[in-house]
Amino acid sequence: MNVGTFLGIFALMFLLELPDKTMIATVVMSTRSRPSSIVLGASSAFIVQMGIAVAAGGLISLLPVRAKDAVVAALFLGGAAYLLLVRESSVEKEGEKEAQAERAATRMREILTAFTVIFIGEFGDLTQIQAANFSAKTHQPLEVFIAGSLALVGVSFLGAYGGKMLQRFVPLAKIRLLGGLIFLGLGIYTLVQLATV
Repeated sequence: MNVGTFLGIFALMFLLELPDKTMIATVVMSTRSRPSSIVLGASSAFIVQMGIAVAAGGLISLLPVRAKDAVVAALFLGGAAYLLLVRESSVEKEGEKEAQAERAATRMREILTAFTVIFIGEFGDLTQIQAANFSAKTHQPLEVFIAGSLALVGVSFLGAYGGKMLQRFVPLAKIRLLGGLIFLGLGIYTLVQLATV
């Protein structure tokens, strides 16, 4: 995988996670617990979920080329539909609900709470699905795993230490719109490739 593709996957995964319910959960948890505990727990959960996603992408890549491309196009278009059509307020409510765990008394409990909330919240999440998609499309699971993990760890730092401030400068609605348009373009591009093969 070339550096441009690696950075593109990193940037897209980072961008997709910003308006997500798990980012909101990270922000909320960091107001109730030590940000460093939230970063450790959330980052660990994101890394485990990237491993699961890349493994799923490996299974998708075993499909015949046309079937694989159809699945990849559907995943891109599904991601675009989610970002462009699901109301932002419902995502915020989901994130706040996921973070409603009681304040942990110890550091280890804070870390485990953050891990559990993010691990459960990330199952079937857009970034997990798209990591599987990228892994199937590029046939480079290690690079997708590293790029995706680094992006999501970066988001956990941002959420725990600066999430509230970020929302004042960059509205989540704009981030969702940009991510949705990018996915729509990738989905259409994949469909065109499928039709011309």
